[in-house]
Amino acid sequence: MHPRRPDGFDGLGYRGGARDEQGFSGAFPARSFSSGSDLGHWVTTPPDIPGSRNLHWGEKSPPYGVPSASTPHEGPAEEPFPGGGGAGLQAQSTEQLNRFAGFGIGLASLFTENVLAHPCIVLRRQCQVNYHARHYHLTPFTIINIMYSFNKTQGPRALWKGMGSTFIVQGVTLGAEGIISEFTPLPREISHKWNPKQIGEHLLLKSLTYMVAMPFYSASLIETVQSEIIRDNTGILECVKEGIGRVIGLGVPHSKRLLPLLSLVFPTVLHGVLHYIISSIIQKFVLLILKRKTYNDHLAESTSPVQSMLDAYFPELIANFAASLCSDVILYPLETVLHRLHIQGTRTIIDNTDLGYEVLPINTQYEGMRDCINTIKQEEGMLGFYKGFGAVIIQYTLHAAVLQITKIIYATLLQNSI
Repeated sequence: MHPRRPDGFDGLGYRGGARDEQGFSGAFPARSFSSGSDLGHWVTTPPDIPGSRNLHWGEKSPPYGVPSASTPHEGPAEEPFPGGGGAGLQAQSTEQLNRFAGFGIGLASLFTENVLAHPCIVLRRQCQVNYHARHYHLTPFTIINIMYSFNKTQGPRALWKGMGSTFIVQGVTLGAEGIISEFTPLPREISHKWNPKQIGEHLLLKSLTYMVAMPFYSASLIETVQSEIIRDNTGILECVKEGIGRVIGLGVPHSKRLLPLLSLVFPTVLHGVLHYIISSIIQKFVLLILKRKTYNDHLAESTSPVQSMLDAYFPELIANFAASLCSDVILYPLETVLHRLHIQGTRTIIDNTDLGYEVLPINTQYEGMRDCINTIKQEEGMLGFYKGFGAVIIQYTLHAAVLQITKIIYATLLQNSI
């Protein structure tokens, strides 16, 4: 259950936990503020977009106002343009280019994950909940064909529906996690000196977050799979209205086949926690490999200045990409089951993914997670769990292409500035 999110968002998962910074301890140590050097530790830089930091491995953003090692503390003021003024201006220009380029790289990655890939998410979910479908769309070629058919018969809105609700779900998830961590001792981050108790409390925080966001995720899922042919012009806050209505039992009338929220808690939390664990482990593993490679290259003095600057941005983006891809592929069958359970009994009308036109009702009668798994296995086969998998291939191919293009553009700009 992972809609794409800025940073690292994937469904309801939060990717920011894989950074190497020290985790939040929950209490501030007592210290005196008798000197200006002490005050400097409490002024920090704002949060960074992934990939936007102009740092090398092992470095952290310096506090504002603290001079760097290369800045002289004493001595007469220098002339504005003494002999080496041209080199100073060039270095300053290169530094500004690095900052803007890093910000642009991170922004391009977030845009690809959450906006450019949304049509793939729409088709993927529609195929997953369509138990009528004879064509499983396991390859990207059939997905491209059905995308063209939907766009031709219903217009571009058919591929971008529900995008606003996915951002609302991400906001609810981050907000719920922050509020719960503030009012409970559950840690939002895991420190380097972790222990099993700390990991258990952190996963409990994630589980509670997924439970809070669950009704809104269900409403967002309905918006992304509902056919545009019979869809009303709903507002951007319709997801919030439907989510609250699902909790208190009001809003749009549902059928008797609608599963209660309590029966959806276990599959929802299971998918979210497993997605978070898998993506965190893979991200750490990929970052470790890239760190070793970069370190060995620096020891061998085989890296160019351009490559050294690229190493400051792209390893984290590549690690996030690999973590999201692997977790989505591994948990795709569980996600199919989860989406079918959430959509059952909601009177949702979806598009016919076999023909590219017409609509179909959702009339499943699953009694729970186990019954859903057994029914799919008996009636649709093992490949029934992978309906719409071609959309995942297109989504991550597109993401990899955008990363590669931005890397080439950034390398070219650096080459021209050096």
